[in-house]
Amino acid sequence: MYEALLFLTEGFEEIEALTALDILRRGGCITASVSLTGAAYVTGSHNITVKADMTFASLIRHVSDTRELMLILPGGPGTANYKTNKPFLELLTRHHQMGGRIAAICAAPSVLGMLGLLRGVTAVCYPGYENELAGANIGANIVETDGPFITSKSAATAIPFALEALKAVKGAEAAEQVKRQILV
Repeated sequence: MYEALLFLTEGFEEIEALTALDILRRGGCITASVSLTGAAYVTGSHNITVKADMTFASLIRHVSDTRELMLILPGGPGTANYKTNKPFLELLTRHHQMGGRIAAICAAPSVLGMLGLLRGVTAVCYPGYENELAGANIGANIVETDGPFITSKSAATAIPFALEALKAVKGAEAAEQVKRQILV
């Protein structure tokens, strides 16, 4: 069964999404990409179209408990689409209430802030979105891990972000092995 789910919506940041998907899979993490659009193909912010492994409707039909999964939100201009997808927002809230882990990069941590999930949590985001991290303590690092949350700043931090997510799911040795493989 899956260990991580990466959500794609129109306008997602391709570097953030594909880097996380690639690094997690390299590290042996069973990861699926999930389209939030209802279609199998999702187009990112730089007009790169990606075929998702499943749609959100399929996920809901086949995965009843996400508690043990890492949910990953790439950022980019598509972050606005996360914020208007009520079933997705309900999934994030329920996942957090069950103690599940969530990783978000770039503008995507603002979704968690909007839901009130980051109160008292050290988090980072794309510069200028800090006021949308309601109640969070703004961190100083490019990637911050605090409890069940991993947040990161931008496309430039996609590799450290993905390695931190891999470490959270598969352990430090898996992350170190991938770091060595890709010469980080």
